[in-house]
Amino acid sequence: MKKLDGKVAIITGGASGIGEATAHAFAKHGARAVVIADIQDEKGQQVVESIGAHRCKYIHCDVTDEEQVKGMVEWTVNAYGQLDIMFSNAGILSGSNQVILDLDFSRFDRLFAVNVRGMAACVKHAARAMVDGRVRGSIVCTASVAASRAARVRTDYTMSKHAVLGLVRAASQQLGEHGIRVNSVSPYAVATPMIRNEIGKEAEEIERLATDVMPLKGMALKAEHIADAVVFLASDDSAIVTGHDLVVDGGFINQVAAIQPSS
Repeated sequence: MKKLDGKVAIITGGASGIGEATAHAFAKHGARAVVIADIQDEKGQQVVESIGAHRCKYIHCDVTDEEQVKGMVEWTVNAYGQLDIMFSNAGILSGSNQVILDLDFSRFDRLFAVNVRGMAACVKHAARAMVDGRVRGSIVCTASVAASRAARVRTDYTMSKHAVLGLVRAASQQLGEHGIRVNSVSPYAVATPMIRNEIGKEAEEIERLATDVMPLKGMALKAEHIADAVVFLASDDSAIVTGHDLVVDGGFINQVAAIQPSS
C-alpha cells in the first residue's frame, strides 16, 4: 500500500519549488486529492496538468488573507469530504540583507504577514477542519535551518522561521488530544525558483555553494529530498512523531568550527 493512499492534502505555495516537488510526491504515494494553493495561477495550473486534473486541483489563495485560507480549506472539505494533510509551505525571503541596525519594517511586516501570520492561519483552519471531521490528521510547516541558527543578515527572515518552530511546538501540544500531529521540515539552501531569483544565481551554482559547506558529500540538496521528508511526516511512518523539526541539510547546522592550534 502506498504511504498516502486515499489521503486528501493541501499544499500552500504548491505551484513551484518545494511545494511543486511535494505535490508530485504526494500523488506518487497515493493521495486521492492534492489541492495546490498559491498566487502563481499559471504555474499552479501547470502542476495540475502534470499530475492530472482527476487527482489535483488548483486554488488561488493568498495566505496573508485569513478569509481566503478559510475558504480554501472549506472548499477542499466540501469537494473531498475531509482534510487529512496540510503542508503549510508558502513563504518568502526578505528581499534584502536586513541587519538590525537598518531594519526596514515595511519589508519586515510583509515577510511576517506571509511567513508567520499566513502559516498560523493555515494551521488554524486546517486543524479546525480536522477536529470537526474527527480526522487524525498531519500538519507540516516549512521552517528552515535559519530557525536553528543565528544570522549576520536577513534578521527578519531568521525571526520569522524561529516563529514557525514556536507555532509548531505550541500547536502540537494543543492538538495532540485530537490525534492531530504538527511537525516542521527545515531545509538548507535548495535551488528553488524563489531563491534563484532572490540571489541572482543559477541552480548549479547554488547547489555547488551549498554542497561545499555541507559535511555530507556526494550529492546536491534538491527539492525532492525535502518532499521525501514531508511525505514521511505526513504519513503513518511518523505516526508517533509530533512537535518535531526535521532538518534536511546534509549536516550543515551541526558543524563545529575547527579549532586552530595556537602558534
